[in-house]
Amino acid sequence: MPDELAPGAYPGERLGLPQTGPGSLAPIGRRVWAIIIDWACAVLISIAFFSYDALATTLIFVIVQSLFIPTIGGSPGHRLLGMRVQRVTGGWTGLWRPIVRSVLLALVIPAVIWDADNRGVHDKAAGTVLIRS
Repeated sequence: MPDELAPGAYPGERLGLPQTGPGSLAPIGRRVWAIIIDWACAVLISIAFFSYDALATTLIFVIVQSLFIPTIGGSPGHRLLGMRVQRVTGGWTGLWRPIVRSVLLALVIPAVIWDADNRGVHDKAAGTVLIRS
């Protein structure tokens, strides 16, 4: 298990990811911008169809994340900013991982607690990693 290993020289090394370039861990700044883009889209849809309801906004956010991660490899914000979500071992996330990841992401706290590889609890629980595409 990667969690049992000593800290790597750079975030992602313990996971077998390169330090830079495609396949390396996505930088924090891009992750923040991606979630801002995704949340803004959820807010716009909520305003258009639900007169801005906070619960509707959250559900839209979770649904978009859960649908787009297994189909296009990431949320619209991820893809616009050159990132994708994959299993830690590589490859397609399947269907349940994006749902777990998205629900935990919507709870916020799991997303702001990171390990030495800059992976939030939401990614650790789902067995996923956000990488540069």
